[in-house]
Formats: sequence, C-alpha cells, structure tokens
Amino acid sequence: MMKHYLLFTLIILFISLGSHTEGQTVQQSKPMIDSSRYKQNPNYDYELALYKIYKKKRADIVMLGNSITHGVNWNELLGRDNIIERGIPADILPGFIARLKFVFDLNPKVVCIMGGINDVYNWTPVEEIFKNYVKIIDSLRNKKIKVIVQSTLFVAKKYQSSADRNSEVDKLDKLLQSYCNTNGIEYIDLNSRMTKEKCLREELTHDGLHLNASGYKIWADELDKVLRKYLL
Repeated sequence: MMKHYLLFTLIILFISLGSHTEGQTVQQSKPMIDSSRYKQNPNYDYELALYKIYKKKRADIVMLGNSITHGVNWNELLGRDNIIERGIPADILPGFIARLKFVFDLNPKVVCIMGGINDVYNWTPVEEIFKNYVKIIDSLRNKKIKVIVQSTLFVAKKYQSSADRNSEVDKLDKLLQSYCNTNGIEYIDLNSRMTKEKCLREELTHDGLHLNASGYKIWADELDKVLRKYLL
C-alpha cells in the first residue's frame, strides 16, 4: 500500500508541475501565479547560454519577446543591421524581467516589447500580467532606453480557448495602451490591422498563434514607421 501511495503522490506532483507553452494545451481552473515558472521552460537556459557566447555585443534596437518575436530575422525583415532579437519561445513576463541584464548589456537606444500571451494562457490574472509589464517598461526607461510597446496579439478563432483568452488579451492591451498614452510611451496597435472580430486573421498565421510571412510583413510595416520617427 505504501508503494502505491508514493507512486500516486509522484504522479500528482508531476502533473502539477506541467505548464503551458506556445503550441501546447493546458487549462487551469484556477489562477496559478508562480514568478519562477519561467525556469521550467527548457528554452530559457538554452537561449541564455547562447546570449553569453554571441560575438555581437551592441545594438541600437532590441526586440524583446517570446516565440512570436523569435520567429523571424528582424534585420532581414526590416532591411537593417542594427537589431538584436531577444525572444525566447514560451517565455512569460517574469522571465523577461529576470533576463533584462542581457538587454541592458547591449546598450540599446530602443527596446520593442511584445509579450503576455503565454501569461494569459497560464491563466495568470490580467492585473498581474500588467504589473509585470510595467516593471519591464520602468526598468528600461530608468536606463534611458526608449520603449516601444507592441500590442499583445489575439489568437485565431481556431486556437484553443480563443474566445475566453482573447477577452483577457483585450483587457491587457487596453491597460497597456492607456498606460503608454499617459506616460508618453510609443504604443503600436497591431491588432487593429491583424484581427477580425477580435481574433487573429487566419491568413496571417500558420497555427492560430504564430505569425506567417504575411503577418510579419504587417508587423514590420507598422514598426518601421515608428523606428523612422527616431531616425533609426
């Protein structure tokens, strides 16, 4: 009986440690807030190890995000050579906060942020997500870095729990836009161009979450307009 009890306990513990990453389906009935959850992401240490050996140590622009940011070569997309991408697949905002050192070390003039969708799919309350976003923005601005916030993208209708989760994304984006407007921070409303009925347009994604070439083209066009304002 004792062996069976221990086996059952281990199974329950294993299940409780599971977390949502982009492309996987995990639903929680109650919010689970764990600021160290980002450490469970196998991509995290892998990418940080690469940051430490990259020879390029300086960039005017840093793209900070998750797998959506990580999914394209930004220098080639925007026709530039002054961008470094710092997106980690499946990362959540506490992970962004923990790795800001790797952004500061690049001494950028501008940091473009997109994040939050993994936090939303971890069933983290929007208020908590927003607070973490503000921590990131404030940390960057304290270093005299210009910040460009890009709206957290909706998922496509075909994606899991799309109606429920897109409602949370909408709340987050409204908070972010209001905060940016109040504090003189550049905000790019990508959803105004990339969605239909508050869902990511099917023709802009290959899986309901991540963008395809058509989606990245729209993002690039909108971002380039803002970067040109900064003469970058």
